[in-house]
Amino acid sequence: MQYLALLTAVLVCFGAAPVVSAQNGGILPLAEVKPGMKAVGKTVFSGNRIEEFGVEVLGVLENLGPRQSVILARLSGGPLEKTGVMQGMSGSPVYVGNRLMGAVALSFPFSKEPIAGIRPIEEMLQVTDAPAAGARRAANYPAPGQVNLAAALPKRGEYEIGPGKLAEISTPMWMSGFSRGAFDFFAPALRAAGLEPVQGLSGGGKVPAGMGAPQSLLPGSMISVQLVTGDLNVGADGTITHVDGKNVYAFGHRFLSVGATDMPFARSEVVTLLPNLSQSFKISTPREWMGSITQDRSAALAGELGRRAAMTPVRIKLNTKSPAAKQIAYSMEMVNDRLLTPLLLQMAVFSAIDATERTVGQATYTLSGEIQLDGGEPVRLGNVYSGDLGTPQQISAGAAAPLSYLLQSGFDSLKLKGLNLEISVFNEKKQYQIDSVWTSQREVRPGESFQIHTLLIADNGQELTRTVTYQVPIGAPVGPLSITVADGTTANVTDYRQFLTAPPKSAAQLLSFLNGLRGNTKGYIRLWRPTPAYQVQGDTISGAPPSLALLLARSSPPAAFGSKVAELEFPAGDYMVNGAKTVQVEVKEQ
Repeated sequence: MQYLALLTAVLVCFGAAPVVSAQNGGILPLAEVKPGMKAVGKTVFSGNRIEEFGVEVLGVLENLGPRQSVILARLSGGPLEKTGVMQGMSGSPVYVGNRLMGAVALSFPFSKEPIAGIRPIEEMLQVTDAPAAGARRAANYPAPGQVNLAAALPKRGEYEIGPGKLAEISTPMWMSGFSRGAFDFFAPALRAAGLEPVQGLSGGGKVPAGMGAPQSLLPGSMISVQLVTGDLNVGADGTITHVDGKNVYAFGHRFLSVGATDMPFARSEVVTLLPNLSQSFKISTPREWMGSITQDRSAALAGELGRRAAMTPVRIKLNTKSPAAKQIAYSMEMVNDRLLTPLLLQMAVFSAIDATERTVGQATYTLSGEIQLDGGEPVRLGNVYSGDLGTPQQISAGAAAPLSYLLQSGFDSLKLKGLNLEISVFNEKKQYQIDSVWTSQREVRPGESFQIHTLLIADNGQELTRTVTYQVPIGAPVGPLSITVADGTTANVTDYRQFLTAPPKSAAQLLSFLNGLRGNTKGYIRLWRPTPAYQVQGDTISGAPPSLALLLARSSPPAAFGSKVAELEFPAGDYMVNGAKTVQVEVKEQ
């Protein structure tokens, strides 16, 4: 008892939650865990009744990961001989006597026996309400054209144990109201991140608005972290490991390692168990709100009972312009998280289109709407997408990418208030391809004007020629002047590269960048020279004299795409412009 009191005092000094409560006799330190120990685990196999199962300690795998150890154990009793370690068991507490040893957290996929990895409770209790870390910046921004934001999620934690892998138990991710096409498109990337997407009612149960009684949630209770609620629903299931006052600890491993977060969770009931050769899982449904998950770390989730998570209202309106014109509206709330919200929005937009419109064949989509911010200028969305295949992927990524830039910017003043989107669908392909570009003359002199001609061709053979006049400035340097005519996406890539090398220094610069992204219904003419350009506080400096260039290069690497001299544009009606062509003229001495 003296050792336990000392250990408790040390943990409290280092910021961990108290480990002694009325529910158990404290913790069993990892140093006291020995092979052959008999223990008891607690989880829900049916309804909301917490049942016990047997645990035999096989050994301790020390320092299996960075500052992480795992207790290896064989489980027994109840349905486990038939099902093995199940998805949804993550977080099931394990006791030696009345002392908490840890939580079931890892397993061997395809194992013939219910062998599990137990996360020591000491590691789980280190997951505290620490201040939010700075938002990740360029490394996590979606690249232009990236059509699946789920591919950027952190991969599932795995350890190589001989010829097998000891992996975090996959988290069941229930998707209710989503189309089969959306499910199939996102499922592979979600599985790579340690989630097991399942179509069903678990995430879609209607949870009463009130908050449940805290005493109804005990170690071993099943919970569902609700990511989306409303016309579409997404929930992720696991088990409560420890309750200390208002503080709760669950899962025994990360959900997505998003760090400080705010995700509501509900107490769930198990409908049935489904044995599976790969890994069995529980089928459950949420019953009552209990609180909010505030930390998602590698060793556990931590949350607070009775806390209401701040959710983001999302409205998606879909208009069809076919002979049987109709309008469908979706209303939902999403978690407000810099990593999850853009992905969830992309999934919702994809499903809304896929459930209503044909996704193969000629079609054109117009996207409009705005990202609303508390006390700030909204980010306006507006673009056109057209094609034969993959258009839902493109438009859903186009709606989610600006939100991802916004939430991962690190500017605390930019707080998400709501999302409103409207999508109109035309069952025809409205797209021009940039076929050729030419100039009225090959050589020009400073002060002279010349014409830039662009030929656009549609799939049906329709041609459109656009001409723009450019006057070479007096004093322009001699030499080649490159002219690139491109669509909006290609033109945005240039700014995106600048965005990565020199992120905006203020919220105002970021909003200016997002609201300045080019649409797809125009062609953009960029005149440039193959000389370095530099980013200084979000602005581009080109054509710098050698002395200034030397100073700028010390703090800002030159952009690889050269110096922009000017940018012009021309309209293409309500058609999408696609492609890029480059030509040159020679600037001669006067």
